[in-house]
Parts: sequence; C-alpha cells; structure tokens
Amino acid sequence: MSSTIAIGEQDFSKIITYHSFYIDKTNFIKDWWENRDAVTLITRPRRFGKTLTMSMLEHFFSLKYAGRSDLFENLDIWQENEYKKLQGSYPVIFLSFANVKSSDFGTVRKLICQQIVNLYEDYRFLLDDGFLKDESAAYFKRITINMDDSDLSLSLCQLSRYLYKYYNKKVIILLDEYDTPMQEAYTNGYWDKIVHLTQGLFHAAFKTNPYLERGLMTGITRVSKESVFSDLNNLEVITTTSRKYASVFGFTETEVFQALEEYGLLDKKDDVKCWYDGFRFGEFDNIYNPWSVIKFLSEKELAPYWENTSSNKLIGRLIQKSSPHMKQCIEDLVQHKSLCVVIDEQIVFDQLDDNENAVWSLLLASGYLKVTSWKMNHRGKKECVLDIVNFEVSIIFEDLFTEWFSVCSSSYNDFIKAMFMHDLKKMNIFINNVAASTISYFDVGNRISAKSEPERFYHGLVLGLIVDLNDRYTITSNRESGFGRYDVLLEPKNQTDDGIILEFKVADPDTEKSMTDTVRAAIKQIIEKRYATVLESKCSKDKIRIYGFAFRGKNVFIDGGYLKDYELLGF
Repeated sequence: MSSTIAIGEQDFSKIITYHSFYIDKTNFIKDWWENRDAVTLITRPRRFGKTLTMSMLEHFFSLKYAGRSDLFENLDIWQENEYKKLQGSYPVIFLSFANVKSSDFGTVRKLICQQIVNLYEDYRFLLDDGFLKDESAAYFKRITINMDDSDLSLSLCQLSRYLYKYYNKKVIILLDEYDTPMQEAYTNGYWDKIVHLTQGLFHAAFKTNPYLERGLMTGITRVSKESVFSDLNNLEVITTTSRKYASVFGFTETEVFQALEEYGLLDKKDDVKCWYDGFRFGEFDNIYNPWSVIKFLSEKELAPYWENTSSNKLIGRLIQKSSPHMKQCIEDLVQHKSLCVVIDEQIVFDQLDDNENAVWSLLLASGYLKVTSWKMNHRGKKECVLDIVNFEVSIIFEDLFTEWFSVCSSSYNDFIKAMFMHDLKKMNIFINNVAASTISYFDVGNRISAKSEPERFYHGLVLGLIVDLNDRYTITSNRESGFGRYDVLLEPKNQTDDGIILEFKVADPDTEKSMTDTVRAAIKQIIEKRYATVLESKCSKDKIRIYGFAFRGKNVFIDGGYLKDYELLGF
C-alpha cells in the first residue's frame, strides 16, 4: 500500500511518525557535517524542500529530540554508525523568516522580534530555574517584541552563550528563508532599513559568535555580502550553479519514477517530465519540482501547481518595468529560444531597477530559468545560456502576461479580433482603450521618456500576443529583415492566415502635422526597408498586411492594409 501524501507538511517528525510520503534525503546530514563549513548558505527556489530539510536537521541534532532514534532508524543516515551517536546531541537554535512579510518596516521588525521572543520562551527555564544571574537575567527579560536595536542584534549570540554555558556544548543555528524580509523590503521601499537591521543580527550570530558550532541558512536568493552580510567572510555559499548538495533539494528523475511506480502512475512519466523536470543544480541535470510532483501524485492530474504557492509579484514587477530589450528577451524565452547573459549570483536588490543582469540572476535563483551551459568570459564573469525551465514555468510566464492585460481584457481581445477582420475603425477604438489602461502600467521605471512609452507598451503588447496567438503565429520583435529592423512581425504557421507587420512611431510635432502623417511615415518605412522580406518566402504580397501605429501621449492612431495595395499606390 502506498504512503499517504501529506500536502504542505514540513514537520519532519510528523512525516516520519505517520508514515507519510517521504523521499530520503538524510545523507545530507553526513555531507554537511563532514564538509565542516562554519556557516553555509544554500539558495533554492520556493517549495523545494528547504524548510523540511531544516526540520530534519533540527530533529537529528537537537537535544530536544534526544532518544528519538525511531525517526531515523529506517533512513539512510542510520547506516552510518558514527552518526547514531550524534543524534540529539547539540543545542539547536532554529528560526524561520518565512512569514516575515509586510508592506511596512515597523511590522517586519516586530515579526522578527517575535521570532526571537519565541526562541527565548523555549528556553525560559534558564531564567525561571535561576541559572541566569544579574545582567544575564536582566538581558533575557529585555527580549520583547519592542526590544531596541542593540538587544535585537545580540539576541542570537547571547542565547548561544546561555545554551553553551548550560549544556557545555556549542550551538547549531538554523535560519530558514533568511531573505524573505529582503524581498519584502525591496518591493515595498524600505531596503536600507532592513539592511541595517539584519547586518547587526547576522554579524553577531554567525561571524563573531564564539559559541557557534555550525550555522546554516536557506533562502531563494544570495543577497550580496556588501549589502547584508557585511564582513561575513566565513560564509560558504551554495547557489543553483554550485556542485555541493546538488541533489538534496528537489527530486531526481530516479526518485520521481520510483514514486510514480509506487502510486501506479508510471505511464505518465513522459508528461510529468515535460511539466515538472528541467531544473539543474550544479552539474546535476533532471531535477524535478518536488511540490508539483507531490501534488500530481495526490491529484493525479497535470496542472501548474507551483504557480499557486506564492505571489509572483516581484517577478512581474521587474518584467513590467524592464527595458524593451529585456521584454524582447522574455519574448524569445517564452518561444523556446535560449538567452546568453552574464550572471552574477549575488543579488543586489537595490540595483534591480538599473541592472538587467541582476534581474536575470534573480529569475535564475527563483527557479524560472535554468542554466543549460556556461563558461567564464575574458573578464572572469560567468556567461550563461538560459532557458525557461519547463512547461509549467512557461504557463506561469504566460499567466503573468495575461494578468497585465486583465485591466482591459475585453478591449484587448476585441482589438485582436478586429485586427484579424482588418476592421481599422474598431482597431483604433479598442487599441486606445488598451493604451489608456496599460501604458502607465508598463511604464513603472524611473527614467521614462516619450520615446520609451510606446516601446514599453508595444513590447508588453507583443507578450500578450504571444500568449493568445502562439498556436497560429511565430511572433517576433525588433529583428532584422530587408534593410532594417521591424518592430513586430507575425509569421503565420498556417498558409490560410495573413502575415502581419506592425511598426510603431512617436508623433514628431516638428515634422508631422498630424498623427496620420506619422502613420504614413511608419508604413513608408516598412515598405522602403523591405521588412516584409522574411514573410515573402511564405506569403504572397496579397497575404501580407502592414500597419503603422502613431503615438502621441496615450493616444494611438492605426492605419494600414495589404502590402500589395500600398505598392500599387506607389509608396
């Protein structure tokens, strides 16, 4: 009989005690311990087993669970006799920032303080039994939700000291989801405050703590040392491209196929591979999304389960406010084309607005992209070839684009229908409704110019077209054809459909008296620069339509028709 699947259960002891579905990752205990790194930071995407792994470590090492050999006796680690002696032998401080989320700094600070207060409550016997005296007792009592910054900074270090003196053993500190407050701070505008707060806490706990045996932190991103970790030079950082612990987080293909066989679903292995495989950590290929696999085992239906586990707000915001070039790169990725970029896996959140390479690094760390190959360039930087991970992640991207147009979905859909019917009047009505609703939505960057408004808009429009028309058209933007670069080209996959070229221009009041003049200039450019060259090998000229879009502020004017007709008119 197959094991019960406990969806969302992250408590190791409950999973083992109730014989719930579990893939044995306990050899990580041995690997981590024998590497002897003072402080380790491991970054992996959300829902990849970080919290369960930390719970496993706590149950193995913590004195709280001394005598609980029953949790491990049927697992791989129990084959190592020397590790049987380590179980339940260390004081362990375990805390998580997973729920430290708020739009304002004051609330986030209180949530961090509450985590510390809860830890101190776990060891209140140190105070109540009279073990702590004088200044130590006074400090213990000052650990409240309203403690000052100096007490907060020293709180983990001081608790380590008390536990060391009580048990005569140095402590292990486990900090799960350390970067959640950082992402919240960036999104909500209090980055400098969170950096100041966490620098002191991390420095005292992990750098200058003489009572620390080992430290382990997990998160999604590797926040740069300069911004958060300061001089924490004893930190061993394990990112998605590191070789260490490559198969610990996520499921290997062997593990997934064994699970499918256990639940009578082995005939679905090709579909599961298409949807949930594709992650690569270090040199280890074919890592599967564990959350989605577990949900599939439970529901027995293929669906984008990972999409609903957390907000994609940060990713969506970064793509919305990105340059036209980056939107064009996203277009390529969604259409299964690779992207080569320089990656620096240290995320500097306060540079995300200005450094697109940092955005690619965040997308990689968050599990939206994977590295298919890489090399060091002449400057010693890591040059990576990136792809969208799998079919599930493609759906997530497409849903992001659909959400952007949700504010005007009716007009947007009507515009596409009008374009297919070549109904210029309706095209103009509907595109102006779309533009009024979305130009400001896409233009959330810091340095918006009149030139960039239509560019950002039309690249957002293209992403929407890709989602809606990908089955009928190959859609590209800003590519070479003829003697220049067209703005948008829709190449039909079916010979019955027309090919379509869109050219966007900002009205120039010095040279163009009306938006009609601007549109004519756009159409003339399409013809003179022979943008239709790429289509002519697949479509006759009476099956190629060209449209000029003129922009003046949020107003748009469209005109156009068949290429053959314009050529007959002598354009």
